[in-house]
Amino acid sequence: MHPQPQSRTHTEIERRTPAGFKAADEIERARDEADLSRAVQAYCFFYPTVSAEGIMNGQREAGIADNHGMLLACEPRHVLFTGNSDTPYLGMTLDLGVLGPTVVEVPEGPFLGVVNDRHFRWIQDLGLPGPDAGAGGRHLLVPPGSDLKPPPAQYMARATTNKVLLALRALPRDGDMNSALEALRNVKIHPVAQAGSALPITDLTEHRIDMTCLRWETNIRFWEKLHKVLDEEPVFEEFRPMYGLLSTLGIEKGKPFKPDARMQSILERATKTAHSELLVAAFASRRADRLAFHDRRWEWVALGPDDGNFELPTGIDIDARNRWFSQAILASPAMFRRKPGAGSLYWLGLRDRRGEYLDGTKTYKLTVPQPVPSQLFWSVTVYDAGTRSQIQTAQGKAALRSLFELKAKADMPALDLYFGPRAPEGAEDRWIETLPGKGWFAYFRIYGPQTPAFDGTWRPGDFEVI
Repeated sequence: MHPQPQSRTHTEIERRTPAGFKAADEIERARDEADLSRAVQAYCFFYPTVSAEGIMNGQREAGIADNHGMLLACEPRHVLFTGNSDTPYLGMTLDLGVLGPTVVEVPEGPFLGVVNDRHFRWIQDLGLPGPDAGAGGRHLLVPPGSDLKPPPAQYMARATTNKVLLALRALPRDGDMNSALEALRNVKIHPVAQAGSALPITDLTEHRIDMTCLRWETNIRFWEKLHKVLDEEPVFEEFRPMYGLLSTLGIEKGKPFKPDARMQSILERATKTAHSELLVAAFASRRADRLAFHDRRWEWVALGPDDGNFELPTGIDIDARNRWFSQAILASPAMFRRKPGAGSLYWLGLRDRRGEYLDGTKTYKLTVPQPVPSQLFWSVTVYDAGTRSQIQTAQGKAALRSLFELKAKADMPALDLYFGPRAPEGAEDRWIETLPGKGWFAYFRIYGPQTPAFDGTWRPGDFEVI
């Protein structure tokens, strides 16, 4: 006669699971680690979405509602990921779900512009890098789901979200910033159904504005903002696998986001872990293709493909995408294309000639051979490593620009530029103040880059401690 099997407790059963767990608390730790891993992946993937919401939120806080434009001659008091004061901006959040198909009339002239969706996916270039190539034209932005056919003599682009970001810059001819601002005022934006009208535009140059997601990026508000955006926008087919990942974390379109104490703790922990991963991609990458020259410390800001959405033939270059959006905003093929033309080139300066990170306590010299291979102009801008925005100091400036501070020195064979807490004697007009005890980095920008900037026959020096 066989003995009857004894009943087993829940814990005893779990100890004998095929996965080999030895105790219930080990199972719980594994569950938490699985959720943390999913949250880190989701954070990195959707960081551009939350960053774009940071721009829209900053405009609203400044009194600029959606469908209302903002003029900005960007200065250090404007907190914006690697924004610059080279040109004035026209920025606008367009809600195509409210406006319907909308026309952007760009006049003839030196304009550089781009339209991105709410995930910072590229939709359309405007002006010199766009289909109008600087000759002016009517760009028609169509909301998701519209069956509107392309009208004649218009450049049509279909949006993938209802709300989109439009950014347009006018190049300041001969360094005349006021004329560039006036040129932007001549841009007309209106719904197709309201031809002859124009959406309002307000100049906020003198206002302090924070258009970043800095206040959300390492706490639960990151996920709250992400849930809000996904709830308001249509499902984007290419993101379905990532939507599925989010659903395991309690973030799902059409459902409330109410994490319990365990999940909230995991999500907050994930923001800090993932944020560090993004900063590694941006500022501590080991990718060999990041180096702009074999004998310099300058790096390419944009890595990977040049299609505007980091799409490879077989997937997405996630590392390059993480690198770009952890330090920059908006995306366009014109920003990434390494070919001569009307676009722009971005080099990242993180380290001095010896390979050490740039330190606000030290003074550096940067030698720039002239002429710089630019059809338009060039600049060097200093950024605070903490905010990834233009450095804020008593000097009140963050850039040295060929159209402004350096204009009278265009005929010199080389320029020595200086960066440090105090200006070297006699170089006050070629100096940017830095903050002792704080790290910083720089962007070297060339607008309308020419062939020598790409083939290595021209290159700037490295930052040297003096």
